[in-house]
Amino acid sequence: MKSKVFKILALAVLACICLTSLCSCDKGKTLAEIQSAGKLVIATSPDFPPFENLNSDGSVTGIEIDIMQEICDSLGVELEIAQMSFDSVLPGVIAGKYDVGVSGITVTEKRQKNSLFTDPYCLAAQAIVVVAGSDIQTKADLAGKKVSVQTGTTAESYCMDNGYTVLAYEANSDAENAVVTGKVDAWVIDDLTAAEMVKVYNAENNGTELVILSEAMTTEPYAFAFAFGSEDLVEEVNKILKKMADSGKIKEIFEKFDAPFTAPDAN
Repeated sequence: MKSKVFKILALAVLACICLTSLCSCDKGKTLAEIQSAGKLVIATSPDFPPFENLNSDGSVTGIEIDIMQEICDSLGVELEIAQMSFDSVLPGVIAGKYDVGVSGITVTEKRQKNSLFTDPYCLAAQAIVVVAGSDIQTKADLAGKKVSVQTGTTAESYCMDNGYTVLAYEANSDAENAVVTGKVDAWVIDDLTAAEMVKVYNAENNGTELVILSEAMTTEPYAFAFAFGSEDLVEEVNKILKKMADSGKIKEIFEKFDAPFTAPDAN
């Protein structure tokens, strides 16, 4: 009996040690490690203009890419871009595959439990997009309606948490198509990206027209995500972001992409 009890206790202790080790295993790189490697690898989903956009030649451009280039220049390292679907960005960063998540990421309490975030660099909103002539004119009109969102976004979690019927898609273009074809009644997406995609859609299509409601679904802060273990790197990036904000550089980058800028402390 003693032998069995001992074995059970030993296994329990071993399991606790293993679990603790897994939980405390920081995957993030330090500032010294990044500078030694000579590069900063960002994970992004380039289907989110004007923040990230995939060009016909395979290059990625956008507001956040320009901001990260400024950060890399200040750190004295090269910028390396890894492309993937949005719902793979944060898991890849947390696992240590990439150094930072750069994909229009909203800071939430849930995400902060698993990731480190820089200070927010801008304030964004979730816009509601509908087909012209829709009887949905306000947020209240969405009650009992179906909405499309991109998988893994705060639009998805917000709509699900608030009882909407949600159809989630890996790509924003598919979420857009869902409202165009009538699969859903509205499409919820970050406001600047909504403005960009709706403008392009309406210019390229003579039939159905999309409109953005004047009332936003939510307001959210954007920041960059790192794995735990990158605390000193995040601290340095925050210093660079503050200098860019104080000098007007971040606002200048937004203006380059014809996008309105809202400072994170605007509200």
